[in-house]
Amino acid sequence: MLPSDVVLGDDGVARCAWSANDAEYRRYHDEEWGTPLRDPVRLFEKVCLEGFQAGLSWITILRRRPAFREAFHGFDPALVAAMGEADVERLLGDARIIRHRGKIEATIANARATLALDVPLDELLWSFAPPPRPSAPASFAEVPAVTDESTAISRELRRRGFRFVGPTTMYALMQSAGMVDDHVAGCFRAR
Repeated sequence: MLPSDVVLGDDGVARCAWSANDAEYRRYHDEEWGTPLRDPVRLFEKVCLEGFQAGLSWITILRRRPAFREAFHGFDPALVAAMGEADVERLLGDARIIRHRGKIEATIANARATLALDVPLDELLWSFAPPPRPSAPASFAEVPAVTDESTAISRELRRRGFRFVGPTTMYALMQSAGMVDDHVAGCFRAR
């Protein structure tokens, strides 16, 4: 008998229940979510995409990720930082991405803030990673939305000029980038 927060897929693999209903979610769950990520460009991308996700479902962002990558120059911070008002206006007309002026402008501001850091983005983010849990959470009821660490990351990034980096958004980043592993007990990815 599987725990209630785990489902058995068509392929016979037990996964976190949230990944059950969509092929892209399953791929993301199996290959990315909870996998330690240290590449600074991919981490910058995740910071930005988590900001775009605020108020929306993650699958909405995941399905649009290729378009986001194209629109934001592969999330190369130097190229994104060079974007200006004409780029913002162009992106506001691009139906392939989330057309939210504040989030688009925040992505550009976050690129500029990334370039201004006195420490690489990956080192800064990972400096807030908590020690690994001794065991997988038994259910998603045990998974927090905010932690002391996500609040501290949010505070530090805001201090450094980042936007759309609230504590809940930063906890989602921690999960996505493998700074925490919230695969529940019974999932094939759980520790």
